[in-house]
Amino acid sequence: MKENTNVSKRGSGSLPKFQKWGSDWTIAKLDAFKKYVDAYLTIMEVHKHKGNWLTLYFDGFAGSGDCGAEKGSVKAKAESLLLDFGIEEADTEIYKGAAERVLELKKKFNYYYFIDLDEQSLKKLQERLTRFDMGPQLQFRAGDANKYIAELAAALKRNKKFKALVLLDPFGMQINWESIELLRDTASDVWILVPSGVIINRLLDRKGELTNLKKLCSFFGMTEEEIRKEFYTEDVNNTLFGEETVIQKKQDSIKKIADLYIKKLGYVWKYVTPKPLIMRNTKNVTIFHFVFASNNKTGLQIANDIIGKV
Repeated sequence: MKENTNVSKRGSGSLPKFQKWGSDWTIAKLDAFKKYVDAYLTIMEVHKHKGNWLTLYFDGFAGSGDCGAEKGSVKAKAESLLLDFGIEEADTEIYKGAAERVLELKKKFNYYYFIDLDEQSLKKLQERLTRFDMGPQLQFRAGDANKYIAELAAALKRNKKFKALVLLDPFGMQINWESIELLRDTASDVWILVPSGVIINRLLDRKGELTNLKKLCSFFGMTEEEIRKEFYTEDVNNTLFGEETVIQKKQDSIKKIADLYIKKLGYVWKYVTPKPLIMRNTKNVTIFHFVFASNNKTGLQIANDIIGKV
């Protein structure tokens, strides 16, 4: 990646672990992630003599670093989602704050990459992180996360000494599946926030009209036929006026979304959390799943242990 200092094998089982949407869950989620980062750096440090590794932290949706504060451009994005998908205002509260929590750890990565589509948010984050005085170790990039995921994947494949911990937590469906696939066969541990209920389930409308089909295909890396097979049933009924095709959406669609994404991640990484964190809104409806994937079995064991204690 160019320098720029300016700006489990899939297991079976249900998904019972969840926290309520809101500040309590936000803090618990960020603390859990911080614990994983700390454990990750400890392992890297203990085994560094085996390969003289260079560790890299990559946050694809870093934002301004605020946690529960006024979001600015983030608020505008939320309003756009309200218009596009009819999302309730209570569902648009999103969180940030991972950057400072990670940098506050005594153990350090060799490099930190903070990515965000909004340049102003990224500048605010850069200002917030100046107190760490880490110079070129901190890299800030404004632009599409998919572009920088591709750069990251290329760097990891080109230089086997790089070991990356990746956080991808967009509010929406900005991550294309083709970007995820680029990380196959890389030394990467990844935490991904999947907008299972808040957006994807809404795009999978009850009538199967799939007006946002292109976005669904891009997100899952699947064809229309494959998506319909996963989430809909079609029955042909004989009526007074001839045959009629009845399309019905399958039950437990939000869980099916999570299960499908976990299954697909299993084609990219060897180990994926079978029971990710579940995030619910004030109406107790699932809106996100927070999933971990890695090629390291120890990483999976640590992630499962942390998730189980949240």
